[in-house]
Parts: sequence; structure tokens; C-alpha cells
Amino acid sequence: MQILATSRARTRLAVSAAVALVAVGAPAAYAGLGAGDRASAPAAPAIPARGSSYVETRLFFGTERPDGGPDVTDQQFTAFIDREVTPRFPEGLTVQDGRGQWRDASGRIERERSYELVLLYPAAEAKARDPHIERIRDAYERAFGQESVLRLDERTLADF
Repeated sequence: MQILATSRARTRLAVSAAVALVAVGAPAAYAGLGAGDRASAPAAPAIPARGSSYVETRLFFGTERPDGGPDVTDQQFTAFIDREVTPRFPEGLTVQDGRGQWRDASGRIERERSYELVLLYPAAEAKARDPHIERIRDAYERAFGQESVLRLDERTLADF
């Protein structure tokens, strides 16, 4: 029995020592793995905030017509931009070609050629610009029989 008791005591002592070593050593080991180890990694240079507060609005226009009519052509889209967008945003805009996918009202996945319109305007003008953007969306939906025009708004800094 004495041998068994001594063996258990040694086992408890060994387990206790192992737990103590892990408890003390683990934080030091993890500290070396993370970004918090300032001694081994040089600090990233601070990037100065530059520019003024702006809103970037992106509108996504599909070109296929839900009624099966002909796709919106480049000429039709350019005429739409000239007629509906440029008068409301004469400061400038960007149009990009795209390929999109979305689920229509009937549940079908639609894949189509699309256009992305990027508008950038001072954040202080956001409230005043909102109705203009909504008129652009409504005009495209009516003119080309679209279910919707996707709108994304994001605050950003811009420097010209």
C-alpha cells in the first residue's frame, strides 16, 4: 500500500507541476503569436486621415427586361445617363460595365449584363441629393420595365 500511496503522491505532484507550468507559460507563448508582441514587430506607420467627408452612392442597373423585351443597349443607357443623371450630378460620375446575378420576384436566378453608376457628393448634401437619386432609380425602372435598381450608400473621405 505504501508504494501505491507514494505513486499517487508523485502523480499528483507531477500533474500539479505541469498545470503550473502551463498556466505560467501559456500567456507568454500566446503573446509571441499575436499582434500584441510589440517587441518583435515594427509598428505600422499611421496613415493620416485625408480629405473631406463624402457619400459614395452606387446604383446597379440591369439590362434584361422582365417582360422579355430587348435588352437595354449601350446607346439607350448612355442616353438615359445624359437625360436623367448628368443634369442632377453635373460635377461628375463614373459608369462601369458589369455582370450581375440576382433572384427576381418569381424566384428565378437571373444573370445579366449590367451597369454600375458611382456618384460622389459631399456628406453635408446627402439629404438634398437623396430625392435626385430616387428619381434616377424610378426613371430607369419605368423606362426599361425593371423590377428594381440596387442602391448602396457609404460614407468615405475624398480628396481632390
